[in-house]
Amino acid sequence: MKITSTNIAEPKTIIWNDKEVATGIYKKPIEQPIYLTRDDVATDTISDRHNHGGFYKACYIFAEEQYPHWEERYPDLDWGWGMFGENLTVSGLDEREIYVGAIYQIGEAVVQVSQNREPCFKLGHKFGSVLMIGDFIRHGRVGTYLSVLEEGHVSKGNEFILQEIPKDKITSYDLFQLLFGKEKNQDHLKIAIESRAIPKNKRVQLSRFLK
Repeated sequence: MKITSTNIAEPKTIIWNDKEVATGIYKKPIEQPIYLTRDDVATDTISDRHNHGGFYKACYIFAEEQYPHWEERYPDLDWGWGMFGENLTVSGLDEREIYVGAIYQIGEAVVQVSQNREPCFKLGHKFGSVLMIGDFIRHGRVGTYLSVLEEGHVSKGNEFILQEIPKDKITSYDLFQLLFGKEKNQDHLKIAIESRAIPKNKRVQLSRFLK
């Protein structure tokens, strides 16, 4: 995997249900390196700290390879990297091949694969259709959040260098299926519930599906 684009947002206000709502989803590429901290990406906009940022959602990555699918479905939008609100657009990212809890070196930073994105209304607003949220979930390639174990700068062109894979493995896509699929793989549930790479509240949520 390699960074195609580094993206940050200026503050923006949208209208949702006749109310003003602040958002940081309108990210744009920048040429300078960005600095990954343990809680967020420095200089980026996070308008909702309850649902974004923090250790388990410090940085969001999304696959470059998924762009053609969505550009075909929404051709009238102003397309560019960062369209999905990702901090890092990444080539070679396949949720079926990366493991929750895997640790990578990127540039100066050391990161760990954490939890999947769970899209909210702001993504639908940006795409001009609330139906996009359901389409996004059904498509199943939603990107993933990273925890930052060691802070540092990352730049366009930096490669993800694998440092460690958990002994008990589930892929990012496996975790997505546990969160959104009707059938819950019991072996995957057991691994997810024990994974310290996933926040405790999410593990408690998943434990309710154990049989």
